[in-house]
Amino acid sequence: MPFELPDNLHPDCAPIAWMLGTWRGNGHGDYPTIESFQFGQELIFAHDGRPFFHYMARSWIVDAEGAKVRDAAIETGFLRCRPEGKVEMLLTHSSGFAEIWYGTAGEAKMEVATDAVVRTESAKEVTAGHRLYGYVEGDLLYAYDMAAMGQALQPHLWARLKRQ
Repeated sequence: MPFELPDNLHPDCAPIAWMLGTWRGNGHGDYPTIESFQFGQELIFAHDGRPFFHYMARSWIVDAEGAKVRDAAIETGFLRCRPEGKVEMLLTHSSGFAEIWYGTAGEAKMEVATDAVVRTESAKEVTAGHRLYGYVEGDLLYAYDMAAMGQALQPHLWARLKRQ
């Protein structure tokens, strides 16, 4: 069944309407302070007619055959849509940090960068991020660059997810 836009879609959300729904797939992670890994992931973008999406993501580490090894990151927040394709994103992470992101959205693409990152006393240091989301051949592709643990901003995660 093809994806249908909700009747109550807020006009400011039109540039990212392609993100709505539940997405699942696999990705890869790498960073100088950890071993490379593969993961499974589910993203949910929900909308109720107001100028934002509620966002929730959960992931799990998988082995070379794709079998779940253990649970991994969880993040949730809001993707706030502004006029003229501007977006604001507020995210909180189970690992103890929260971020404010700003960026732009256009046809089949959204790009955001952190403006602020705060963390709890027990969280690892994360200082900046950059995310690029794209709608390619019916799939959601994304890349996440991160600055953390004394490292400069660099690639960390990338994935390809399919609409469920």
